[in-house]
Amino acid sequence: MLSLNHIDKIYNAGKRNAVHAVKSLDLEINQGEIVALLGSSGCGKTSILRMIAGFEEVSKGSISLAGREIHNLMPAQRNVAMAFEGYSLYPPLTVRDNVAFALKSARLPTAEINKRVDEVTELLDMQDILEKYPSSISGGQQQRASLARALVRESNLHLLDEPMGQLEPQLRALLRGRLKYFIKEHGLTTILVTHDQTEANALADRIAVMEDGELQQYANSVTLKDKPANLFTGSFIGEPPMNVFPVVATSEDGQLCLTLSGDVTLKYAPQEINPLVRDALLALKNITLGIRPQVVTLTESGACAIVTANQWLGDQTHIAAEFAGASLVTVEHSRIGVKPGDAIHVSLAADDLHFFNNNDGHAIAHGSTLA
Repeated sequence: MLSLNHIDKIYNAGKRNAVHAVKSLDLEINQGEIVALLGSSGCGKTSILRMIAGFEEVSKGSISLAGREIHNLMPAQRNVAMAFEGYSLYPPLTVRDNVAFALKSARLPTAEINKRVDEVTELLDMQDILEKYPSSISGGQQQRASLARALVRESNLHLLDEPMGQLEPQLRALLRGRLKYFIKEHGLTTILVTHDQTEANALADRIAVMEDGELQQYANSVTLKDKPANLFTGSFIGEPPMNVFPVVATSEDGQLCLTLSGDVTLKYAPQEINPLVRDALLALKNITLGIRPQVVTLTESGACAIVTANQWLGDQTHIAAEFAGASLVTVEHSRIGVKPGDAIHVSLAADDLHFFNNNDGHAIAHGSTLA
């Protein structure tokens, strides 16, 4: 198990240009678990990886791995394998020797080394470049070599920093499945750093969503999408992103009324809304409503929206429309014959709505369930 306890990372501490890159982070990763650190550039995810590996000092807090504290140990003493985003291959060595370097340093038998190297390089489709040198192969091939060098090691923890960022989409999609199977088959405890939601969803058992150095939510992909802990996670997770609107909640003749900009009002009968959710919304009054594009329904007589864009993506239609002074996106699984300027009507079911507190962004409710 890996435990990060109240971790802080401050660059240039005590100086005018100090940067608080990681803020009071608590994170636990179980043996054999794959965890993704997901966030935009500058959110702190790579700093976390480098502190675990020992390439950056911990400003505050402790890191424990396999029952021992490692944050004060030298990198070589931590028994951590890492695939760098920048590859870091040894130029004088062939790709095969780069992959086998740690195994040879450990003085493993030649047959065992060859067996491991062959297994991982076949997994990553690298057989044709094993006798080449780093300077003669592409960036994507160098990235696969760096990944193979990390996976071939027996370590307490494997750290993968954007391990497939340089690969073409078709190869990346193929290797994602192979990589997850290999990691699970060998019981490797793994942390993956990525800004790619598809990669995180495909590979990770749990995802830690980061923003501005803080952990926003730590959960599996289904929970992150269906029950985001706050507005940031709700808006960040999902493609296309969640539609969000400021609303005012009131009651009229027993109905819950959600008034948006432009005098658009959504009304829900008492049986459509959990009374506890209704009371929580009315108590706050000014809230933020969110709904995912996939559950916005086109209807004959719902609320009116004006189409601004219609994109057919081969298997989906993404329609963007002006709605309540903002943009509303809906996803349909067939071609929809509307064009910019056309009026459409949409329905937002009560069970599909997410509600967030305007003051702190925390979730209030998801459908009929209080957060």
